[in-house]
Amino acid sequence: MVDDSPRPADESPTREQLEAWDRELVWHAFTQMTEHQPFIIQRAEGCTLYDLEGRAYLDGVSSLWCNVHGHRHPTIDAAIRAQLDQVAHVTSLGMAHPTTIKLARRLVDLAPAGLGHVFFSDSGATAVEVALKMAFQFWQQCEQPQPKKTKYLAFENAYHGDTLGSVSVGGVPRFHEMFRPLLFEVLRLPSPTMYRLPTNVTRENACEYFLNLVAQVLEHQHAEIAAVIVEPLMQCAAGMILHPPGFLRGLRELTRQHDVLLIADEVAVGMGRTGRMFACQQEDVQPDLLCLAKGITGGYLPLAATLATDRIWQAFLGTYSSSRTFFHGHTYGGNPLGAAAALATLDVFEQEQTLANMPAKIARLQEYLARIALHPNVGDVRQLGLIAGIELVRDRVTQEPFPWGERRGQRVCNHALTRGVWLRPLGNVVVMMPPLNIKLEELDRICLAVEEGIEVATR
Repeated sequence: MVDDSPRPADESPTREQLEAWDRELVWHAFTQMTEHQPFIIQRAEGCTLYDLEGRAYLDGVSSLWCNVHGHRHPTIDAAIRAQLDQVAHVTSLGMAHPTTIKLARRLVDLAPAGLGHVFFSDSGATAVEVALKMAFQFWQQCEQPQPKKTKYLAFENAYHGDTLGSVSVGGVPRFHEMFRPLLFEVLRLPSPTMYRLPTNVTRENACEYFLNLVAQVLEHQHAEIAAVIVEPLMQCAAGMILHPPGFLRGLRELTRQHDVLLIADEVAVGMGRTGRMFACQQEDVQPDLLCLAKGITGGYLPLAATLATDRIWQAFLGTYSSSRTFFHGHTYGGNPLGAAAALATLDVFEQEQTLANMPAKIARLQEYLARIALHPNVGDVRQLGLIAGIELVRDRVTQEPFPWGERRGQRVCNHALTRGVWLRPLGNVVVMMPPLNIKLEELDRICLAVEEGIEVATR
């Protein structure tokens, strides 16, 4: 039972009380609470987390893929404190703040060409929700309206967030099947992967194969498709599914050819994770709508942005009575504290030459993955910049997976924890996504802990 007895105002709860409250009061995301074991982090510094007892753990997954420059970075800390001395929040409905405006300017300058307008919200799911609604409304009121364009084309195993709109275009059955009666219909194609390929499809012709599937759907149904939504280059929550090289560029060409909008969900892969500021830049792609969140504030505060082209922006302009307004908003959209953290995060990219320093780290990770790939229970290793997924299998020849219930990926992470490394798996896929400022020796520790963990978990 939860200890709810009154305590003196100056008395802090004990570790035991905190753990009991965490088990019985806090409802954790994606967690079976009957099995939950409290793991409480009290503070952090750089790439290291510290629990209530002062034990240290390297943050191997960037606190769910959002920390960029490490915890307690002095530049970001100072920016938030300075903003607090001005104002913590003003609404974006009918007013603005200089910090938020300056962030919009910076994002437009950095983003792929043509994305000249920024709509702020507060999470990755809301950034996607905004893009979906913008795409729908665009076709209803653009210069040459096409009201039949009401559907979306998405990919199997996609993850775009947990609001009903983002779940509708998502495709992870384990997460989404329960809510199917609440969702709208989506056209869906297989994930463009290079592992567990269909018969007669090889890694060499996989890109052509998957683009042909897209081309067939667009050829026959483009008149009713508002947009294609994709996680550029890699579907992260799906198990780090790496797309064939050239797929994103080909997708952009097909959507342009058939006058269908392209929504790029870079919530996970944006903000430098791939080695470029935005994953779309790896294949020189300019989407119609670009969704950002997670690392946009360096992992400090909730903030998200949906960037749109001028073509989309123009379709929403008109008189008040025309009702062409985008009737959508979030209380904390464009919050000045979040915007201050985001501006400071972008400053640190420049000051510390973060992207220029990544190739050595990417190469070091690649070296470890090449060795790990030889393990008899490793079916596939997938890397994109400082993002990596290692898929464990019962049989690497047949690609037979371990049963989900055996939690092999979690066993690897449990072992890593004993080595002072915090990781979180995706089923049988062990995920590594450290902060971009990770030192080589810290990266070594993470990789060695994973290597040991795979040995332990597959015995």
